[in-house]
Amino acid sequence: MSTLHTLNKAPSNSSLWHDCQRALQAGDTLLLIENGVYGCADDTFTAQIIAADIKVYALHADLNARGITLSSDSGVAVASDDDFIRLSIENNKVISWF
Repeated sequence: MSTLHTLNKAPSNSSLWHDCQRALQAGDTLLLIENGVYGCADDTFTAQIIAADIKVYALHADLNARGITLSSDSGVAVASDDDFIRLSIENNKVISWF
């Protein structure tokens, strides 16, 4: 059973990020939205998540709004609004971390 986790707080909210990370299971998907996209700058965090067989996405509109450009080797995929909807449908449940 796969879960989509949406995370909308910046990594400075370390307790929320830690709780989310502990809840992630292999096969889950993490979608960084709103200020959560600042987490893309933490290569160590994203590498650990990806190594645990968890797909990581960042919402395109939120990356653009914050002037963040992902490097091609970040391992984080850029998601459109349509992708957000698709991910919500494809996963068995959605957990929002806010």
